[in-house]
Amino acid sequence: MTDTGTLAAAFVRTRAEPDFRALYREVAPRAYGLALRLSGGAADDAAEVVQEAWLRAVERIDRYRAGEPFAPWLCGFVVRCWRERCRRRRHAAEVDLDEELIPAEPDGIQNWTIERERLRQAVGDLPNGFRDVLVLHDVEGYTHAEIAELLEVSVGTSKSQLSRARARLRRALTGAAASMEIKSGSEGPHGA
Repeated sequence: MTDTGTLAAAFVRTRAEPDFRALYREVAPRAYGLALRLSGGAADDAAEVVQEAWLRAVERIDRYRAGEPFAPWLCGFVVRCWRERCRRRRHAAEVDLDEELIPAEPDGIQNWTIERERLRQAVGDLPNGFRDVLVLHDVEGYTHAEIAELLEVSVGTSKSQLSRARARLRRALTGAAASMEIKSGSEGPHGA
């Protein structure tokens, strides 16, 4: 993996298309992956958000601090563009966790697809703020300080929303599991 700070510094210095292309090739997949998860797997929405984020980042490239990793800086634009899009649309978006975040199907577990879908649904049912913090922290690996800056909230709000998001996920997933056990248990030990 190339150092995105070095690529960004080269683009800032030269403003040359080859330098931009090198930076884009390195950073675009991460930005798109984040937008895709925030948009609930809506590829068209994710692509539009990433395009808008790149436009804004290039317009404000002079504000980029040379030498720092560029990907987190660009992902800040992705998050803000996504949130603006949600506000304009006033709709709740779902998060679609991509395959790299969910382990491959373990041997002996036949209902893995059902479990994966339950997780996607539970994450998608979270309120936007909770989902944003959960995705940024648990999926993307941002710290609470970075999330606070990206979402323009306090560190305490980030921590609180993550805690509440995890609690809601636990309730949703354990509640669904209990309901499945009750349904399967009602048939008796030898089936219906």
